[in-house]
Amino acid sequence: MNNRLITFLLLTIAVPGLGQAQSMFRNDPAHTGVYKGNAPREFHRVKWRFVTGDWVVSSPVWADNTLYFGGDDGNIYAVNPNTGQQVWKYSTGGPVPTTPAVIDGTLFAGSYDGKFYALDSKTGQTKWKFATEGERRFEAKGIHGLQPKNQTIPDAYDVYLSSPVVVDKTVYFGSGDGNLYALDVSSGDLKWKFKTGNVVHASPAYADGAIYFGSWDSYFYAVDAATGKERWRFHGGEDELIHNQVGFQSSPAVANGTVYTGCRDSNVYALDAATGKEKWRFNNEMSWVNATPAVSQGKLFFATSDSSLFHIIDAANGKSVQKQQSKAYMFSSPAIAGDVALIGVVNGTLEARDINSGELLWDYQVEKSKRNEGWVLTADRKFNFPLQFYSNWREAPAAATVRQFNIGAIFSSPLVVNSVVYFGSTDGYLYAVE
Repeated sequence: MNNRLITFLLLTIAVPGLGQAQSMFRNDPAHTGVYKGNAPREFHRVKWRFVTGDWVVSSPVWADNTLYFGGDDGNIYAVNPNTGQQVWKYSTGGPVPTTPAVIDGTLFAGSYDGKFYALDSKTGQTKWKFATEGERRFEAKGIHGLQPKNQTIPDAYDVYLSSPVVVDKTVYFGSGDGNLYALDVSSGDLKWKFKTGNVVHASPAYADGAIYFGSWDSYFYAVDAATGKERWRFHGGEDELIHNQVGFQSSPAVANGTVYTGCRDSNVYALDAATGKEKWRFNNEMSWVNATPAVSQGKLFFATSDSSLFHIIDAANGKSVQKQQSKAYMFSSPAIAGDVALIGVVNGTLEARDINSGELLWDYQVEKSKRNEGWVLTADRKFNFPLQFYSNWREAPAAATVRQFNIGAIFSSPLVVNSVVYFGSTDGYLYAVE
């Protein structure tokens, strides 16, 4: 068996009615976050790092022996996974903090310029472009208690754009204009769009003829993949005072007839995929769950923001199995490969944890985080809150958030292929470590 065939077999995802090799956010249309092969249980080295012109919030995907990802410098990149050398780049009119989907020689990705792109994955040439009604971040008056309370302020923590999912010759994605779109993969023609009450930056998941996604209107939706007709909706928490505990920023994962999703109301929900009825919820005591949960071996893996906890819970009943303390917020979605879970931390650290105990096996801290310019971190890599937040200057919280994110934060969800881990950082690099 030759290497090309082995690679094909490792990366092929079986999708009803599709039968084609594809790569996308969280590895499959259901977004379970499970990868074939094993991740390293010990850190050995940085294989290479590839520099861009700005943050890399996007998660990389692998197709046809090439890595693809978006950059906040406005470019979509194709990189050789063995050498870290650029194959091509394509310039859009805005940041690209989304994870591309690649299927049958076409790459799909959205940009903050309000356009959705289909590119030839071999050359980076444009196949077609689709204009949405325009991108924007989630915003609200006095959000998170910021002053002045009557001023509408964009949410600094709305860091991702919706990542597309491709099924049955249709590409689906959400937009800041409040719509979920379904486009023909060949022409870019609109098949249908579904309107919600606010920004849709969660990435849709597909299972059994339905598209599942959440909106910042505090509803989680299931719509028919073929028609865009609503099947059901589920109402999450509301926060009309400071708009902190509100909205679905997490993307869902679907497994065994259940949809799992985090919410900024501090809950992880398990919903019946057919009816939307709540099976259970796991409360995180005011701490957001912005990451997509991973589902493997009957367990759910996810992490929190303020409490900085890595959780393993029983997928059937939502009972805690293990939890481990990290040192900073985690917005990155965990990736499972073999008996290792990998997750990025906003303090500029990639963590590898045992999937049974949750215990830390190794971590890697990017150089910008090590330099700790401006003393953003304490000696144990926690955020230096007294230095950053305790100020009467009204812009202090916003400035502190920018400083935190600039430390080399890892929002990117790790990709694991052939025991190599690929991820992006706000230091502007895409990394390959093993």
